[in-house]
Amino acid sequence: MYFQSLAEFWAMGGYALFVWLSFGTTYALLAALIGYSHYQQRQFKQQLAKRLAREQRVKQYQEQSS
Repeated sequence: MYFQSLAEFWAMGGYALFVWLSFGTTYALLAALIGYSHYQQRQFKQQLAKRLAREQRVKQYQEQSS
């Protein structure tokens, strides 16, 4: 697409609201998805570390009891 000026580019031939709202929504949703994925990964790693520590304590207890 060719625009005569920067203002015309930003106006997008009368469709600016739809175009820029679509871009904004897409980027906001992608950012939210990335943030949520990082949160879930951190939660999973914490739960895994707790589980492994618990299993290690049980194993040590069993070895001491024998």
